[in-house]
Amino acid sequence: MTVSNESSSTAGSAPAASSGVHTAESPVPRSRGGRFDRVPGFGRPTARFVYWWAVALLVANVGIVATGGAVRLTGSGLGCPTWPRCTDDSFVPHGALGVHGVIEFGNRMLTWVLIVIAIAAFTAVVRYSRAQRRERWLVTVLALGIPFQGVIGGITVLTKLNPWVVSLHFVLSMILVSGATVLVFRLRPSAPPAPAGPGTRLGRGLAVLQYLVTWAVIYLGTVVTGSGPHAGDTEAPRNGLAPDHATQLHADSVFVLIGLAVAIAVFTHVLAVDEQKTAYTFLGLLAIQGVVGVVQYNTGLPIVLVIIHMTVSALLLICATWLILQFGTPTVVAEQPSATS
Repeated sequence: MTVSNESSSTAGSAPAASSGVHTAESPVPRSRGGRFDRVPGFGRPTARFVYWWAVALLVANVGIVATGGAVRLTGSGLGCPTWPRCTDDSFVPHGALGVHGVIEFGNRMLTWVLIVIAIAAFTAVVRYSRAQRRERWLVTVLALGIPFQGVIGGITVLTKLNPWVVSLHFVLSMILVSGATVLVFRLRPSAPPAPAGPGTRLGRGLAVLQYLVTWAVIYLGTVVTGSGPHAGDTEAPRNGLAPDHATQLHADSVFVLIGLAVAIAVFTHVLAVDEQKTAYTFLGLLAIQGVVGVVQYNTGLPIVLVIIHMTVSALLLICATWLILQFGTPTVVAEQPSATS
């Protein structure tokens, strides 16, 4: 995933950096007028204001991954047995549904919190005069993806938590996490990029490979979950795969990812490039994830550890996305003067 950049078309303003970076000291753009002028921040969105709404959108998407996992791990996936209502005749749970109904309904309500944050982020980015076209399109897709994800969640309920549909639901959530990471990266207030250093092309190739393997690990993790005991409900079906075989396949993909992470960490260390910090962070998170995975497997998959495992998966994807963007961002390279005779 590489990011190309466009120049700002705002008349009378300084040209935007070619890397899509927004500086915190950028002049506040003139108001566009309209009903948002009286709303603090949204009338004249600044670079920092827009950036923090993008961060909020990313955090909320990670949060919904964790809370969705909690619903499933507590056996509350069918706490509200239908959708979009909780029961056939009520939008809210009643006493007969017990605590599982409360947990499932609570997670549905958290989706509305995510929608509110997405609307705020969308409004901030669209009204920000220095936002580029790609940033506006990206925040639009993210905002529309959240209700679409809610529909997929409804389908999981209507199919009685079919493990393959549940897997799709989780993967789509992670796509939104990766997309929100791209938005944060493009809107980050930072200094203009340094000239491209040595090994940029190789680093970009390694980062792309690590990103793809990270996705493979995440998907195979959903397959393991679909074969294990945490179905989300006692009556929910399993995918029919042997849990030990699925776990071994998942572990093999993790070993490949570890090798790539070590290679990138060494590569960035030797060249002393800016991507070194991100590479180290990814390797550290991967070590934590490995320890949690081994412990949860040998202790009967306790709920808390599985939720931590899911959350760290989202953090790993954020790091993998960030690294590929760092290597893939075009940088300003000084032109060499041509020789003249």
